[in-house]
Amino acid sequence: MAIREVFMPALSSTMTEGKIVSWQKSPGEKVEKGEIVVVVESDKADMDVETFYTGFIATIIVQAGESAPVGSAIALVAETEAEIETAIQQAQGKSQPAVTPAATPTPEPAMAAATPAATPAATLLRSDRPVVSPRARKLAKEYGISVETLNGTGPNGRITADDISTAAGKAPIPVAQSQPATPVAVAVTPPAVPNSPMPTAASAQIVPFNTLQAAVNRNMVASLSIPTFRVGYTIATTNLDKLYKQVKSKGVTMTALLAKAVALTLAKHPNVNTYYSDAGVNHPGGINIAVAVSMPDGGLITPVLQNADLLDLYSLSRMWKDLVERARIKQLQPQEYSSGTFTISNLGMLGVDRFDAILPPGTGAILAVGASQSQVVAGEEGTFAIRRQMQVNMTADHRVIYGADAANFLKDLALLLETDTQSLTL
Repeated sequence: MAIREVFMPALSSTMTEGKIVSWQKSPGEKVEKGEIVVVVESDKADMDVETFYTGFIATIIVQAGESAPVGSAIALVAETEAEIETAIQQAQGKSQPAVTPAATPTPEPAMAAATPAATPAATLLRSDRPVVSPRARKLAKEYGISVETLNGTGPNGRITADDISTAAGKAPIPVAQSQPATPVAVAVTPPAVPNSPMPTAASAQIVPFNTLQAAVNRNMVASLSIPTFRVGYTIATTNLDKLYKQVKSKGVTMTALLAKAVALTLAKHPNVNTYYSDAGVNHPGGINIAVAVSMPDGGLITPVLQNADLLDLYSLSRMWKDLVERARIKQLQPQEYSSGTFTISNLGMLGVDRFDAILPPGTGAILAVGASQSQVVAGEEGTFAIRRQMQVNMTADHRVIYGADAANFLKDLALLLETDTQSLTL
C-alpha cells in the first residue's frame, strides 16, 4: 500500500523548472512502470517522461500549460484504486500553503503578466500572481483587502481601484472628483476633422518569458562572469561563394560549409577547441560544432554537428537539416544541443556585416559570422579592386584561450576559405 509522487525531472544540466506540455494519462487511469505519462518542456526541448511506478494516476497536481520547479511533485500515483481518494486528499493538503496570502511575495512587474488562477501546485509561480495597479494597491491597504482573492476587470486581468472599492462595499472612486472652476475651460476648440475618431493607444502588456527564453536569459547572465576577449578578421569569399554555387543544388548549405571549415581548422588548433573547468583546461574528445538557431516562439537553440571534422560535407548538410527541423518542433535530445565544443553564430544571411557574439557558458569560443559583401580593396601598389569579403569576430574565454591562439586560428581559417575550399568537399 503506497502513494508515490511523480516529480518534475531535470532533463538537462541547466534546467531549473519545466512546463507540462500534455498529460498522456488521466486521473484514475492505470499505468505501468516505464510507461510514458507526461510530456515536459525543458529549457530546450519537449521530452517524454516515464513513470517509475505501477499503479493508478490518482491526481494531477500541475496541469498542462503550467510550470513547476525541478524536483517538485506534479502528480500522485496510488498503488491501488482504493488509495486514490486518500491521494486526492493528500494533494489538497499540499496545495493549501501555496494560496496563503502571507506566503505570496509582492509581485514583480517584469514577470506579472498572466491572469491569476487557482492552482493545486505546491508552489505558485510568478506568472500566477495578480497584476495590481499602484492606486489599487494603495486602496487595498487602506481598506484591508487582500488582492490575492480578487479577479481583476482591467486589461489582462489587472486589478483596478474600482475592483478594490467594489470588494470593500464602497462606491467606485472617479478619477477626477471636481469640475473646472470656470466655464471657459469647457470651451475647447474642436478638432480640424470632426468626423475622424480619436486614436486610442494600445494597452501595454508584459509577455512572460517562455521556458526557452528564460534558459537563454540565465545563460547570458552567467556569461557575464567569464573574462572574454574579441578578435576580428576579414576573409575574402570569392572561392567560398564559387564553391557554394557548385554544391547548393546538391543540398549543401552555407552553414555546413562554415561548420566544416571551422572543424578542419580546429583540428589544427586544439588549444581553441577547449573550455574552462575548475580542474583545469578541458580538452574534449571530439570537435562538435554548435550553430545558433532562432526559434519561432522566441529564444534560440544551438543544435550540434558532432564530429564535424570527420564527416563529409554532404552528410553534414543532411544532419544539419534534420537537426534544425527537430529543433523547431522541440524534439532534440539533450546531447544534440548541449555537447558543442565550439559555437558559430551566423547573421550574415540577414545582411548583418559584423557583430560580436556572447560566449555561451561551458564553451571556449564562439565565432560571429557577418555577410559576404563587395568591398573596395586597396592594393599594395596603390591600385584598387572590388572583392567580396566577410567579417568574422571571435569571442573567447581568456582563461583557456589566448590572443595568439585566436589569431592563428582565424589566420588559418581565412587561408582555408580563400585558397583551399576544395578540401571542404573531400
